[in-house]
Amino acid sequence: METEKPESESEKAHEEHHGFTIFIDAQRYHIPQSSMTGAELKALAGIDAQYQVYLEEVGDLPDKLINDHESVHIREDMHFYAIPPATFGNSDA
Repeated sequence: METEKPESESEKAHEEHHGFTIFIDAQRYHIPQSSMTGAELKALAGIDAQYQVYLEEVGDLPDKLINDHESVHIREDMHFYAIPPATFGNSDA
């Protein structure tokens, strides 16, 4: 007769966790993972690879640029937005 082995705390937490809701350009996304890169955020939202993705910070803190290979620890209700290239006056003219 085989007995069931007890679940570890991390296994219980994993089963209870159903993901996070985040917002990218005011669109709601439900994701299962607890971290994403800038490139993954762009891909999720269908954003052009040339755009820059920013994390909206709370209060007067400056918003944070999330580079393509930079990983962000995801929390519930995080807000991100995308900016097209050259928006801040970076032109080659």
